[in-house]
Amino acid sequence: MNIFCTNCKRPYPEEGAPYKCPKCGGLFDAGPIIFDPDQVSKADKSIWRYRHTFSGIPESADVVSLGEGNTPLIWTGVFGRQIAFKCEFLNPTGSFKDRGTTVITTFLKSRGITNAVEDSSGNAGASFAAYSAKAGIQAGIYIPASASGPKLNQIAAYGAQIFPVNGSRSDVTNALENAVFSKGITYGSHAYQAVNIAGYATAAYEIYQQLGSEPGSVIVPAGQGGLFLGIFRGFEALKNAGLIRKIPHMVGVQARACSPLWILSTAGTSAMGFIVEGKTLAEGIKVKQPVRAGTLLEIVDHDAGEFVVVDEIDILRGRDELACKGLYVEPTSAVIWAAIEQSISRLPEPVVGILTGSGMKYSK
Repeated sequence: MNIFCTNCKRPYPEEGAPYKCPKCGGLFDAGPIIFDPDQVSKADKSIWRYRHTFSGIPESADVVSLGEGNTPLIWTGVFGRQIAFKCEFLNPTGSFKDRGTTVITTFLKSRGITNAVEDSSGNAGASFAAYSAKAGIQAGIYIPASASGPKLNQIAAYGAQIFPVNGSRSDVTNALENAVFSKGITYGSHAYQAVNIAGYATAAYEIYQQLGSEPGSVIVPAGQGGLFLGIFRGFEALKNAGLIRKIPHMVGVQARACSPLWILSTAGTSAMGFIVEGKTLAEGIKVKQPVRAGTLLEIVDHDAGEFVVVDEIDILRGRDELACKGLYVEPTSAVIWAAIEQSISRLPEPVVGILTGSGMKYSK
C-alpha cells in the first residue's frame, strides 16, 4: 500500500480505516499513481477497469460498484469557442463523488467495516449512502439542516441515518468529528481518506481516451479540491507513462462568498483572515478549510494551475445558460460558466469543463 502520513511518514495501518494518522494525527496521502495501459481492463466499463492504479485495494477485495464512470464528453459552442463538457452528473447518484466513493467503500468493506459515517453538503452524502447500501455498510450522514431537499430525500431513500446539523458547513464537520472521537465510529471521509483521490483520477484517463490526446485546459469546481487534485494526478500519471506530452492547465473555480483556495493562492497566508464561509448557491463547494489546501497550492505555485472566483449573480445565469445547451446541472457545477467566460481568451485548447452535479438535486 502506497499510502503514508504526510507528517510522520508512517505507512497506513494494516488494520482498521483511520482517517488521520493514529500516531501523530497527520493527514494521509498516496504516492504517485502508476498508470500502465496494458493493465487497463477492456471488459469492464466502470472506473474499475483502472483497478491497477488504486493503491490500498487488495486484489481479493469484493468491488463495490454501481457502474460509475465512462461519462460522456459533449462538445458545445460557448463564447465563440468549442468547449468539451465532461458530464459527471450522469454518474449513478448524480455526481462525480461516485468515482471516489466506489473506492472508499470497497476499501472499507475489505477492512471489515460495517458501520461508517460521512459529512456532506449533499452529493458526497448521497453517494456514500448509496454505495454503503450496496456494500452492506450502515451509513450515517451528517449534513447541514439547510441542505437541498432532493439531496436529503436521496440520502434517506438509500437507508442511511441522517444527522442534520444547524449552522455552517464547518459546524457539520465538527459535529461529526466529535461523534467519531466519542463513539469510535469509522469516518469514511471523501476529504480525508486518501484512497479516493485515485478514483477521481480516472476522469483524466477517460478525457485522454475521449480526446485522443491531452486537453490544453481543464476547468473544475473546487471546494475541498479533491477532484482538481485527482484529475491533476491522473494526467501526471499519463505523462509519467509517456502517453501525453504535458499536464493540462488546471483551473479550480470557487464562489467568492467562500473562496479560501483563491485567496491563499493570490494573496498568501497573510490573507487568511479574509477567508469567510458566506452564503452561496454553490453549496457543494462551500468549504472554509480544505483539508488538502497545502498540496493544491503547491500545484498552483509550480504554474500547473490556478484558482479563480465567480460572483453569486453569475451562478444561476451559468446554470440557465448551460441548460439552454441541454446540460442541466446544479449551481455548484454552474460556477464554471462564468469562469470560462472570464478566462476563455487565454486558456490553451482544447478546453474541458467538468460538470459535477445534476440539476435534479437542487430545488430552490
